[in-house]
Amino acid sequence: MSSTFTLHDLQCFDAVLRHGGFQAAAERLHRTHPSVIASVAKLEQQLGITLLDRSGYRVKPTDAGRALHRKAESLLREAGDLKTYAEQLAMGQEAELRVVLGDLCPLTPVLQLLGRFFGAWPQTRLHLQFESVTGPWERLLDGEADLIVHRVAKSDVRLDWIDLGKVAMVPVVAAGFLPFPVTAAITPQQMQRFAQCVIRDSARRAPETQHYVVEGAPQCSVPDMLMKKELIVNGMAWGHLPRFLVESELKEGRLLSIAGRHFPGIVEDLVVARLRDRPHGPVASALWDFLGSHAPLLKPALGQVPRASGRGAERPAKAGRKSTR
Repeated sequence: MSSTFTLHDLQCFDAVLRHGGFQAAAERLHRTHPSVIASVAKLEQQLGITLLDRSGYRVKPTDAGRALHRKAESLLREAGDLKTYAEQLAMGQEAELRVVLGDLCPLTPVLQLLGRFFGAWPQTRLHLQFESVTGPWERLLDGEADLIVHRVAKSDVRLDWIDLGKVAMVPVVAAGFLPFPVTAAITPQQMQRFAQCVIRDSARRAPETQHYVVEGAPQCSVPDMLMKKELIVNGMAWGHLPRFLVESELKEGRLLSIAGRHFPGIVEDLVVARLRDRPHGPVASALWDFLGSHAPLLKPALGQVPRASGRGAERPAKAGRKSTR
């Protein structure tokens, strides 16, 4: 048995496990399907062990394959970091930075800051993406973003983050949308017959969990918050929207909050986040410090859920609580 194998062989094996098959791995690695199959077979032959069970419709790792993959993950991560670091050293300054803005991101202040920053670094191109729900996390963890502006699990040890402010998600309806009075005592049962607008998750491997959803209610889905706002303002549905996006409509009475005991709304922490163990070039580090120096971006009032008027309004909403599903 020969114990020599290449980093490319390990990368092919890793991609097959991560993406669920040879074809998906080949697309991810920009290789041909047969070359990925050959690399994994070569790795098995050189190690003298079977890494993949090919007996079913989809390949899956054997026990030995899972054990080897756990060991290989750290090596592949370090190899990727080394490649990135070498590229950044060769460039002196990064040619491109990849920034992902999530659906909770207030576009005006963030884009203004990004414009100011990249105006001072004209040699670095900004590659900007907009993703929703868990899409920003997936792009970051898959190595497709240098940083994201979204909410994150702050307990995740893989991430560094800087607080940019609090975003209140407010359950709202258009004026005249409901055939009964808008009060803080509205129940999920009352809202069950009305269309609820939700954001589609842009992640490729989106979880099935949905938040703020009334079970059994008809739904319409949209790709972003701006489209969601338009549907709700025009009386086509109801749903949760960031307060910074609807502050003027709430003041004018075009939108009404139905926040109360049953629909408390929720307050999210908006952050800029990056991977902790990934090397960051000089421009990425400067952007991180620049955004941190301008935090918070939102006024404190925009992190509070305005409650519906009327019966039940005396009970305070609890920040962080999710609405009935």
